Amino acid sequence: MPLITVTYATSRERPSLKSDIAAAVSDLTAGILHKDPKVTAIIVKSADAADWFAGGKSLAEQGLASYWLDIHVTEGTNTKDEKAAYLAALFKRMGELLGPLHTESYAHVDEVKGDAYGFGGLTQERRYIAGKLEVAPQKAA
Repeated sequence: MPLITVTYATSRERPSLKSDIAAAVSDLTAGILHKDPKVTAIIVKSADAADWFAGGKSLAEQGLASYWLDIHVTEGTNTKDEKAAYLAALFKRMGELLGPLHTESYAHVDEVKGDAYGFGGLTQERRYIAGKLEVAPQKAA
């Protein structure tokens, strides 16, 4: 049930780019981090390459693209190797979608404690415990 925000800048804008980014991120998140796409939320935002600076120059000046991806997942649900593979695959796929990337393109896997994160009014910890007890998770009264 991750919440993912992707901000990007590129000179390769096209009508389907945001949905292409969302689909790619969803596929990689499901395939590498084992997150269910049915409960994955993705926000995709564009920024003007002239407004994005890396190394003291705008991406427009450098003829490069970049992205910032922030994903929130429940702490302890992914290994270091899975997170490393995810970051590498993201960089490769975003380069295919956006064009040549500045090395200052970022992804942040933010691991949040299960009792401080959830959706639908329920924490991930409550859902985990309910699953272990094989009962339906109930919202606190």
